[in-house]
Amino acid sequence: MGEPAPVGGRSAQLKHTGLRPGWTTGACATAATTAAYTALLTGDFPDPVTITLPKGQRPAFALAVEELADGHATAGVVKDAGDDPDVTHGALIRATVRILPAGSGVVFRAGPGVGTVTRPGLPLDVGEPAINPVPRQLMREHVTEAAARYGGSGDVEITVSVDHGEEIARSTWNPRLGILGGLSVLGTTGVVVPYSCSAWIDSIRRGVDVARAAGRTHLAGCTGSTSEKTVVALYGLPEDALLDMGDFAGAVLKYVRRHPVDRLTVCGGFAKLSKLAAGHMDLHSARSQVDKGFLAELARRGGADEMLAAEVAAANTGLAALRSCAARAVPLGDLVAVTARDQALEVLRGAPVTVDVVCVDRAGTVVGRSAPKGP
Repeated sequence: MGEPAPVGGRSAQLKHTGLRPGWTTGACATAATTAAYTALLTGDFPDPVTITLPKGQRPAFALAVEELADGHATAGVVKDAGDDPDVTHGALIRATVRILPAGSGVVFRAGPGVGTVTRPGLPLDVGEPAINPVPRQLMREHVTEAAARYGGSGDVEITVSVDHGEEIARSTWNPRLGILGGLSVLGTTGVVVPYSCSAWIDSIRRGVDVARAAGRTHLAGCTGSTSEKTVVALYGLPEDALLDMGDFAGAVLKYVRRHPVDRLTVCGGFAKLSKLAAGHMDLHSARSQVDKGFLAELARRGGADEMLAAEVAAANTGLAALRSCAARAVPLGDLVAVTARDQALEVLRGAPVTVDVVCVDRAGTVVGRSAPKGP
């Protein structure tokens, strides 16, 4: 028998690094919510509690806290971020679930250590607890499932808290973004993908090698799972043509320069790709920042007047700048995509690779796109 067919894509990259994945704050909050609501309905806490993540994984979480009272229950899970240097690794994530009158739906509250949104420009309204849309949806789904299984109405208040979360948040960008009082509850897949710089860059190179060996001529470098879904929907690319580049855009471009393919699509969040457009090759928030002055200059090129340019320069986030421009029909997303594409071509230094760039928002909606361009 011959060698097995090469396997590529995100999961193969992770396996190649040898790093252990972990669970997001959102997954931990969902597990705690599920356990607390189940205890309210049955009188017993499931321990361990199993949840289903967006990609079908079914991890089990041990409970560190169990408190059952009349009309409400609290469960707690200690976050395991795997081998990722996550500041929330080891944090105790609690969810307190309280029964609400029929028809109330699911209401989210920020408990101690979870922040509140105080400025526009985030995917949540001002005044909302900093529990992101995907974790909210995951918690709603598990509440609905438990209600159907054990005879509940599914009308609950969920208060998420993080022990020492306000202190931990000082090591994050939350205060600068206007998320005050603690951490954000994050996660789009429920899985923390660990990024050791050297190991992950090596996995990117292995991904390019596997794709080329399989005869792939169109590869996509994606910043995460949301952008990965977008390029699959746009281009129908197979798994082994997908490179999980994370924040390492430069690593993808430099390796493809030496090992070219016919076409490379770079897809990622608008804010991250605005950093590439500004000439940054490492897109991590600790090593590069969104330059609102640069975005204001791009907006001017797209027809923005000085009032709008000043609004973009003063925006709280890249998303807020994008929204301001969209409201005035200034195509800031496309301008970022085109500029990022041209930066990528500079790094490729004439290698025979055609490049296009796709910018998405947190929901995976395309908010900017460039035409393909070669050397």
